[in-house]
Amino acid sequence: MAPATHCNSLGQPVGASLPQWQPPKRPGREVLAGRFCRLEPLDPDRHAAELFAGYATEPTGSLWTYLPYGPFEDAAFYRAWMERHWLGEDPLFFAVVDAASGRVVGTVAYLRIDPKAGSIEVGHLAYSPALQRTPAATEALFLLLSHAFSVGYRRCEWKCDSLNAPSRRAALRLGFTFEGIFRQAIVVKGRNRDTAWYSLLDGEWPLRRAAFEAWLAPQNFDSAGRQHRRLEEIRNGIEAGQSNASCAT
Repeated sequence: MAPATHCNSLGQPVGASLPQWQPPKRPGREVLAGRFCRLEPLDPDRHAAELFAGYATEPTGSLWTYLPYGPFEDAAFYRAWMERHWLGEDPLFFAVVDAASGRVVGTVAYLRIDPKAGSIEVGHLAYSPALQRTPAATEALFLLLSHAFSVGYRRCEWKCDSLNAPSRRAALRLGFTFEGIFRQAIVVKGRNRDTAWYSLLDGEWPLRRAAFEAWLAPQNFDSAGRQHRRLEEIRNGIEAGQSNASCAT
């Protein structure tokens, strides 16, 4: 949908006025809890050893291919990296804790936090095999997005290597919109990286949130934890219902 056109007193097109908008606060180091998982502010004493052990269950190291760090040679080096790089305010790291087992199964983070612009990115996803392709993997991102929009951010971003097909599929599955490729954006591990950009806006969030909530609901899973309906299917159904309602009025 094309944005509405607004003009200033000179007849020039300008962006929509936002008289009520105020820059949001920066996200804090707080626990974000869901049904399948909770996000805890990253703490080396509580999380480092179990995270390293979980990552070690995927011996090829493919988890780290598109991240700017890793794989890590041993638990001590991993903890030292965490203490040196991941305990600041931006990026703001969280450990993903499985609600059923209490195991620490991955990390996520906010980054490029810009309250003045109302923009925030979600990234640094490092999911151990125990977290990959589980409801908790999706819920972890839902918790980050929900919190960001609830405190007043206007725009959430997702960026990844343009060659990282799984990450690009995940962005679309979660309801982000592809915005383009930034060519030769950065150098990672001595390689060129073209970066794919995706965004999700506050005006789009109510529909996306409804789809997440319906997908995460207990009735969407069978006794073995398998989904009945895909997230995209639920979201498309909500969008179709909304479109039909608009046409009827």
